Amino acid sequence: MFRSKIKWVALGGLVLSFLSLLVHMFVANTSVELVQYSVMTRFIEDLNIDIAGKQGVRSQKLWKKIKPLEVLQPYANPRSHYPVPVDPSNGFIYAKIFGEFEKIRSSICDLVAISRLLNATLVIPEIQESTTSKGISSEFKSFSYLYNEEQFITSLKNDVIIVKNLPPKLKEARRRKEFRTFKPKKSASPDYYIRELLPELKKVKVVGLVIMDGGCLQPILASKLVEYQRLRCRVAFHALHFRPEILALAHLMVKRLRASGQPYLAYHPGLVRDSLAYKGCAELFQDVHTELIQYRRAQMIKQKTVHDELTVDSFIRKLNGSCPLMPEEVGLLLRAMGYPPTIRIYLAGSETFGGQRVMIPLRAMYTNLVDRSNLCNKHELNKLLGNEAPLPSNSFNPSPIKTAKTLKKEWDQAGPRPRPLPPPPGRPIYQHEKEGWYGWVAEKDSEPDPSPIDLRDKAHRLLWDALDYVVSVEADAFFPGFNNDGSGWPDFSSLVIGHRLYEMASARTYRPDRKFLANLFNSTEDHFYFPKRRWTLAARKHLNDSLGEEGLKRQFIQSKPISFLSHPIPECSCTISKTSSQNTCPKWMEESLAKSRLQESATLNENEQPDDDGIDEEQMDSEDESKANNLSPLEEDVEMDPDD
Repeated sequence: MFRSKIKWVALGGLVLSFLSLLVHMFVANTSVELVQYSVMTRFIEDLNIDIAGKQGVRSQKLWKKIKPLEVLQPYANPRSHYPVPVDPSNGFIYAKIFGEFEKIRSSICDLVAISRLLNATLVIPEIQESTTSKGISSEFKSFSYLYNEEQFITSLKNDVIIVKNLPPKLKEARRRKEFRTFKPKKSASPDYYIRELLPELKKVKVVGLVIMDGGCLQPILASKLVEYQRLRCRVAFHALHFRPEILALAHLMVKRLRASGQPYLAYHPGLVRDSLAYKGCAELFQDVHTELIQYRRAQMIKQKTVHDELTVDSFIRKLNGSCPLMPEEVGLLLRAMGYPPTIRIYLAGSETFGGQRVMIPLRAMYTNLVDRSNLCNKHELNKLLGNEAPLPSNSFNPSPIKTAKTLKKEWDQAGPRPRPLPPPPGRPIYQHEKEGWYGWVAEKDSEPDPSPIDLRDKAHRLLWDALDYVVSVEADAFFPGFNNDGSGWPDFSSLVIGHRLYEMASARTYRPDRKFLANLFNSTEDHFYFPKRRWTLAARKHLNDSLGEEGLKRQFIQSKPISFLSHPIPECSCTISKTSSQNTCPKWMEESLAKSRLQESATLNENEQPDDDGIDEEQMDSEDESKANNLSPLEEDVEMDPDD
């Protein structure tokens, strides 16, 4: 009787254990994403936030809009006679676009403007960065890998006739290479297309374009072609919408960054190998990274992209403003501005040359530095890729180790004696020593051709850049590390700055002068983390000035001649003013803006706490500036606590 009771108790225990295991598996399966999200987004909350989730007055002023720029409003509609395209057109234009995210985006805008100029029907262009990559999901065509085709066609129906494919007969003729293909130079003039392409288009009805360098039309056009500039804006800011899956995940990332009502700053380092090699910034890095930059620079010299010596002094280049602000320097500038160490910073960019090692100083200063891998789990990111075909791994088979029996056999068969002893067996090379994107540097003088996995990773970078682009444009503040790099190609930061300038000119977008800041850092080398008060106020004044008209003037001079989209004003904007002028906004726009501002002010009056003693931000800045000018020599030597 006693033994039978024990058996029943044991059986009950086993059943309960099994049920408990099933419950645990079910809970783990249903809450895995929630657990990962809670771990990934566990930000250190700002100590200045009270129970209502409001920030202190000093922190609020770091996120306020720039009042002088509030008069600028987006307005890219045609303002003169602008006829709707008539079908039939002069013919079809198809194109292949090569390059990274920013080059593809700029080239598409130029391509639409050229199609309008030639009265041509545009076939949706092919993005070769994705189509040449092996194993990309068959769910997407080339263009639809990034962008929404239907939105692109519909929003430009009054500008250009756009079709998804050539008619069947013309498609077969294209496969037989019966049509001429043009390779226009970067920044080709409108006269080039009218002189070279238009006669061929009218004759054969189909021409092809291959666009390589991130643009195929002059950034700055004559005043009589101003409507083509506005067309570029309509393409970039209204027609080029990312596909819904990308937009949904990007907005989810923004929501997670703004959890508990907190603002965030987006930072793009701009540490891209090509740009660093073009400007000769190799010595800013260490070890293998310097060799990789120098190898790429040698390639550029051979291709006649760079007309300079291979070895240059990177530190002199940096003092001239030709090299990027390193993450450590950006962290010190943010401290000088007064950003607390608990603010949320989003690290944008699919490529950060130098890896996580260069980000260590910035991460030490600002612990809430996150990127897409921190905000999204692998499942969310992999959903963007679709069903990709499996690829063979870059497996490396090490040479087999020779045994003593094999060595003895070789010794016996080695021929007559006397003879030297055979060399010892070579040490096997293991897989972890062979793999890696820089592993070839130690073995070869030439960079190997990209493998299928490398090509697929390049295609994935387009998606990561698309996510980062949306998050950067929607950020409460944006800080570029290497915009206007002087390479002649459009860069990611400049496109973000231009988009923010178009949509919300008054948002806080820093446009730093790297030459000024490099000399400023050079003057305080011995007190890097505890600079003098005069240095802090000088850095703060420069960055505050870069938010307004001074930064806009610099952006106009340095960036607009390279990429129109980096500075789309005044062509694509209007101003709200009491006096009527040529660029005044329409009345309906002024009325709707007035209503929205009334609603915003009402909500702010309910939610915001009053400023301390009514002190205005501009008044504080002017007081700081006057103090900096009136400092005595003794006060200059006093080091300033950055957390003060």
